[in-house]
Amino acid sequence: MTLGIVSAMHEELSAVLASVQARPLEWAGRTFWQGHWHGVPMVAVLSRIGKVAAATTVTTLIHRFEVDQVVMTGVAGGLAESVHVGDAVVADAFIQHDLDASPLFPRYEVPLYGVSRFGVDARLSECLRQAAQEALSQPQWPMALGQLTASSGGVRPGGSDPLGATVPDRSRPRLHTGLVASGDRFVSSADESRTLRQALPDALAVEMEGAAMAQVCHDHGLPFAGVRLISDRADDSAHVDFMRFIRDVAAPVSAAVMQGLVQRLA
Repeated sequence: MTLGIVSAMHEELSAVLASVQARPLEWAGRTFWQGHWHGVPMVAVLSRIGKVAAATTVTTLIHRFEVDQVVMTGVAGGLAESVHVGDAVVADAFIQHDLDASPLFPRYEVPLYGVSRFGVDARLSECLRQAAQEALSQPQWPMALGQLTASSGGVRPGGSDPLGATVPDRSRPRLHTGLVASGDRFVSSADESRTLRQALPDALAVEMEGAAMAQVCHDHGLPFAGVRLISDRADDSAHVDFMRFIRDVAAPVSAAVMQGLVQRLA
């Protein structure tokens, strides 16, 4: 079965592309890298940012490259209080937090579908969860995250934030499973984040592509799963350099997760 691997930005997928031998093919304004990884046929692609771009890309993956399953990887903002920078979230469902066709349909419900949330494939997600847990257990990631946080003026584990509150000593990034919210808006203020938490209290993370990919895969009956590394708290209190986080932490962790996934699928 051919696996499609999708990220929104080149920086998120760079370490994956460096790990595989694949030939680039241009189609519909995208570059698709087609090859094999640990014997698994795969096609990797950058969707670009936003739900429309994500839906277009996955549709092309399905019809032009005939993938049989799709996995999304990249970064997201943390929403739930338990989700911290450096953690990973494996989605068990996706919702469009900016979709509102009321009063014709209930808020968040996708018109004519009768649902507001699109689930994921259980087997593919379990393989992804195992791969993510294995990747996060590697000792270099806590060290890399700690160095990045310290150099960015952030709070070291066990230290205090600017208000004097003690920060829990979290020596290792954690893996979470739950709802991921998608929308065509970059959530970057405390007010927006608070509003989302109140409206969707079970949402763990927020990003801009996953729900669209999940809907396309649902329409075509294809397995879909997604994992996101938490780069910030989706508010105005971020303490790390976003692009440096992707380069030094998210990209290599994503590559490790994807490698663990394809090994389980081989």
